[in-house]
Amino acid sequence: MAGGVLAGAALAAQASPAFGAESQDADAIVVGHGLAGLVATAELAAAGRKVLLLDQEPEASLGGQAFWSFGGLFLVDSDEQRLMGVKDSRDLAWQDWLGTAGFDRGVDDPKGQDHWAYKWAESYVDFASGEKRSWLAGLGVQWFPIVGWAERGGGLAHGHGNSVPRFHVTWGTGPAVVEPFEKKVRAAVAAGKVGFRFRHRVDGLVTTGGVVTGVRGAILEPSGAARGTPSSRTVVGDFELRAPVVVVTSGGIGANQDLIRQNWPARLGTPPKFMVTGVPAHVDGRMLGITEQAGARIVNPDRMWHYTEGLRNYAPIWPNHGIRILPGPSSMWFDATGRRFGTPDIPGYDTLHTLGSITASGYDYSWFVTTQKILAKEFALSGSEQNPDLTDKNVWQLLSRIWQTPEPIERFKNKGADFVVATSLADLVTGMNKLTGNDLVRLADLKRQIEARDREIDNPYTKDVQVMGIRNALAYIGDSLSRTASAHKILDPSAGPLIAVRLNVLTRKTLGGLQTDLSGRVLGPTGSPIAGLYAAGEVAGFGGGGVHGYRSLEGTFLGGCLFSGRQAGRAAAAATAT
Repeated sequence: MAGGVLAGAALAAQASPAFGAESQDADAIVVGHGLAGLVATAELAAAGRKVLLLDQEPEASLGGQAFWSFGGLFLVDSDEQRLMGVKDSRDLAWQDWLGTAGFDRGVDDPKGQDHWAYKWAESYVDFASGEKRSWLAGLGVQWFPIVGWAERGGGLAHGHGNSVPRFHVTWGTGPAVVEPFEKKVRAAVAAGKVGFRFRHRVDGLVTTGGVVTGVRGAILEPSGAARGTPSSRTVVGDFELRAPVVVVTSGGIGANQDLIRQNWPARLGTPPKFMVTGVPAHVDGRMLGITEQAGARIVNPDRMWHYTEGLRNYAPIWPNHGIRILPGPSSMWFDATGRRFGTPDIPGYDTLHTLGSITASGYDYSWFVTTQKILAKEFALSGSEQNPDLTDKNVWQLLSRIWQTPEPIERFKNKGADFVVATSLADLVTGMNKLTGNDLVRLADLKRQIEARDREIDNPYTKDVQVMGIRNALAYIGDSLSRTASAHKILDPSAGPLIAVRLNVLTRKTLGGLQTDLSGRVLGPTGSPIAGLYAAGEVAGFGGGGVHGYRSLEGTFLGGCLFSGRQAGRAAAAATAT
């Protein structure tokens, strides 16, 4: 008991003025120590500002959700693309962004929900096709040379999806994206420019005369919780800190399934009864409501990004921990009853359309039916911890993917609750129905659909859209080398065994949020900035309250944190110049 009191007193002492000023504790307070918060803090410190960086989690979780990510970044006309023979341009990327985002909420109205989102999108595409790569490369970030092709769309040229591969996997995955900014912030801590305030949960923004002048909240007891695992919420003190600017970078609502269901849009059908969670429990969305209470405007709350290929993690780190399959184009996709989905509900093509098709089926899961040959070549798992070769920068282990199924994939196949493996289709169907506890999948129906698809493999041309997509993927050297199995029949015994994977909906990203102008200033209901208040990252819809519009081109979430964190940090530094 005494140790807890002493530890609580030590944390409470952190709430005292950080840098000796009587009227304020710092030049800026940043709430949230994820990627956007680290970037904003680094920019403020580089400009000579004194910063307090607060988070309710312990130091072990520094870097937030970005640490767990695959490290994919959206770049346009990059060196890596040119190496792969990809011809990209700013105009093509902007065409794809507009076709994907579908901005339709007052783009030309300064008070419209999409007014600033559209402006942020323009600026971000300029950034991704301009200085983004050189800026990050100058910080030591490197990329795997084969560029991935995510969200392929499957419609018309001006519609949803990436016309070309743009998904650049960071060498070192998410931790390598976080690393340069963490180093900058830690160096600023050592220089006395930044003060960490771990276990400081912000419960309210302090305003004086309509100006945000600080934050107040609870000090939580010390926690030795490992990264990503739940930490204690026991309060041992309170605090109030003052600064002329506050930057909110607290993330989204991905772990708060109640809030997700509350904001679930009718266009995506009825929310699934069961979903796995793609982010740690502390991604709870608390700061959205707290900032709204201070006068901020939340826009596009019904826009969200949840994946359709979620697996229950056999070794969970956080509650209800889900892992996403990043699929290649060849697995056949069926609803819970064994009915094959049509276009554009093909693996890797249109995430949210497929989500709507799943909810429309009346069930909250779907199935991949695939082969060992496809699994070995095409399956990847989201998350830095699921890709030790890339995360640890182990070239030999990475090259081993050429001749063997990656070990994390094999572990999920053997240990995961969502996999069925069989040598015959009859046994596969029996296993599928046993796994779900029903008899929804009928052997004759599944056999008919798979055999029909298999007949389309006999020629180099076809009317089957998915088979067309496989041929299209194999025409791209990056996919043919690392992400697409050669075209083959699902029922070819030499490609087996057969594998069925139950796919759960996996919660992940918040596409709406606090509306901000291009400086990251948070706007109120009238469209005017709230003095002293900035926001960046997922809490701001990655910029403007919804830079992605309705859908994402992928590789744009980390990039949105980087760009919006930089914008807000630089603007807040300029606003506090003396």
